[in-house]
Amino acid sequence: MNSRSSSETLVSIVIPTFNQAGFLKEAIDSVINQTHEAWEAIVINNFSTDATVEVVNRFNDARISLLDFANDGVIARSRNKGIDVAKGEYVAFLDSDDLWEPTKLTRSLHALSSGADLVCHAERWFGGGERERVVRYGPECRAEYESLLINGNCISTSATVIRRSVLADLGGFQEREDFITTEDYDLWLRTARSGYKIVFTEEVLGSFRRHSTSASSSTIRHLHAELAVVEEHFRSSTPGVRSRHKERVGLAHYTAARSFTRSSKFLSGLKMFLKSLRRSPWRWRYWAGLVVHISRSPAMILKRLKNGN
Repeated sequence: MNSRSSSETLVSIVIPTFNQAGFLKEAIDSVINQTHEAWEAIVINNFSTDATVEVVNRFNDARISLLDFANDGVIARSRNKGIDVAKGEYVAFLDSDDLWEPTKLTRSLHALSSGADLVCHAERWFGGGERERVVRYGPECRAEYESLLINGNCISTSATVIRRSVLADLGGFQEREDFITTEDYDLWLRTARSGYKIVFTEEVLGSFRRHSTSASSSTIRHLHAELAVVEEHFRSSTPGVRSRHKERVGLAHYTAARSFTRSSKFLSGLKMFLKSLRRSPWRWRYWAGLVVHISRSPAMILKRLKNGN
């Protein structure tokens, strides 16, 4: 932290949005209600066709600005645009369908006061037709570069506050189309690789909204994006890390398989579990996941027949 008191520390909040006016109002309300009042909110609007502009203007708060920006379907471009115009010492990201607790910024700045460069807090996951639960990220040993690469992402974008100087040094998010949905994972990997200090707090300071989806294409797209990030980083890794490439690919397929289980896609899930086990047959949780998937198969098949797909 600099010589200013934490209450004076300006935090820039980047909120990318597209046609989510209903959710956006709730998101901005959660910013307005922050106990830390030194903030600016930059809404990056991808030319929404709903009431987004009206929602933002209705707040009539000088700390909130609206910037129309075409991102061509690459959310990283919207986030980078927000970073470019940000004035704060720190940057926080808030997706327009997520929410923060009132003490989000206050408690995050406190966690950063020890000299850390990025803090990530716990979140409440809700919606999507699934049971509400608390998700805690980290721990710090999991956010070291090699562990983050081999064991997968353990940081949530809407749960982070990061020094703007770090983002400037790293060049922000990669805008590669093959990274779409995992561009944040790549940024956290580069943050860890560059030696910046990442800390976690178990305080639940935000809420992540899940959305119901039955589209196999979204799961496959995310899998391909995750593998693209993984391949990019493994290419420049040490021989010891590269020897675990097959294991990491197996983890990506296991994650996709779990997603198919939740969305009742029996055959797609079965294929993914078999691919994960082909690469990591010693992983007991992959076998356990397969057993659960098969045990749910009658319900999955009946659901698909009922829905006509």
